[in-house]
Amino acid sequence: MQLRLDALEAHLAKGLAGLYVVYGDEHLLAQEACDRIRAAARAAGFTDRSVFTVERGFDWSSLLGASQSMSLFGDRQLVELRIPSGKPGKEGADALKALAAAVNDDVLTMITLPRLDAATQKSAWFTALADAGVALKIDPVERAQLPNWVGQRLAAQGQRVAAGEEGRRALAFIAERVEGNLLAAHQEIQKLGLLYPAGSLSFEQIHDAVLNVARYDVFKLNEAMLAGDVGRLSRMLDGLRGEGEAAVLVLWAVVEELRTLLRIKRGVAAGKPLAMLVRENRVWGPRERLIGPALSRVTEASLEKALALAARLDRQVKGLSGGTPGNHRNDPPPDPWDGLFELAMTVASPKTAPVPPPRPRGGAGAASGARRPA
Repeated sequence: MQLRLDALEAHLAKGLAGLYVVYGDEHLLAQEACDRIRAAARAAGFTDRSVFTVERGFDWSSLLGASQSMSLFGDRQLVELRIPSGKPGKEGADALKALAAAVNDDVLTMITLPRLDAATQKSAWFTALADAGVALKIDPVERAQLPNWVGQRLAAQGQRVAAGEEGRRALAFIAERVEGNLLAAHQEIQKLGLLYPAGSLSFEQIHDAVLNVARYDVFKLNEAMLAGDVGRLSRMLDGLRGEGEAAVLVLWAVVEELRTLLRIKRGVAAGKPLAMLVRENRVWGPRERLIGPALSRVTEASLEKALALAARLDRQVKGLSGGTPGNHRNDPPPDPWDGLFELAMTVASPKTAPVPPPRPRGGAGAASGARRPA
């Protein structure tokens, strides 16, 4: 059966299933869910533990043997199977179906997987596992939900923010500083628990305690671009630059998103269903929800023009000339990071995307580029 994460505690209080499948890419929440299952298993007498990780050449017979064997000391055992790729292959699929069909009251099996696409969730092996036990999907915490999530975590350790606008501002401050990184948010919440006693926390206390722990992520940058969040986009580009991220890597990530948008845009124009195009182009997670509004903001012509700018930026960040001989009107900004912002704005806010004026070659004028909003 399928089970929501917020229903796990109530489920475990009623008793354990013989098989659990935990899947999703939110590592903190998946780890916490697995820890709860392990604790319940220990309390129920599953004191022996075996861990298997599926890699190339994995021996599936060893898993099946462990799931049917008894401990040397007669203890009930917990068998954990980790499939980092989410793809067991044909032999693995057959083994998982056999595992689901085998019942052993002395063995509790827990399988962990990354986020799975819809097709994989409908596969025979996954369906067999979900029908035989409990499938626990770990959904990511959306950015808009993060302040509320932080508030709930603070409440769990006996703390709360001040009432009213000050409290909302404090929660939003934490969410902004961690940039959607739940593990970083968790660490900051724990720090607040160590620094301050139970009770109400002021904005000043939180501001003084919370560090800028965000590890800016080029893929989160794409989410900001698709969402049309210009302020966050600018802030993340500054963060990536400040952390020493290579401009060529950021350019690659943005260009991949532009190409995906162009493929989907052309597919829709050809009469293909958007849902099918999204699946074919492997658009998952938060991007799946953001892709529709982003497509409505752009045209094929604007995306093609953006990719032409990207080609010039690619030459520029690699130390080659980014301009067009004899035509400086389409030169990228002198600072490639300004060019990256201009490129991302093609999708984020095409109507207000900065279009730098023609710049003379050399001299003081060549040093000025498109400016990003603070």
